[in-house]
Amino acid sequence: MPKMKTHQATKKRIKITASGVIMRGRPGTSHLAPGKTQKRIRKLRKQSAVSRSDLGRIKQQVANIALNK
Repeated sequence: MPKMKTHQATKKRIKITASGVIMRGRPGTSHLAPGKTQKRIRKLRKQSAVSRSDLGRIKQQVANIALNK
């Protein structure tokens, strides 16, 4: 079997914290922004943790960098 390759697009969109939590950016900040309140846009700036249901798929996509941390 060939080696598993890291999914480059996923690697650019996530960050792995020192404790191993995978963080992602929030969608919906740039498109149709005038229809959203300032409070909503401000809260979308913060990163959030990847949900438990998506965690297995994400870890498989970035297996090489996730295991080294």
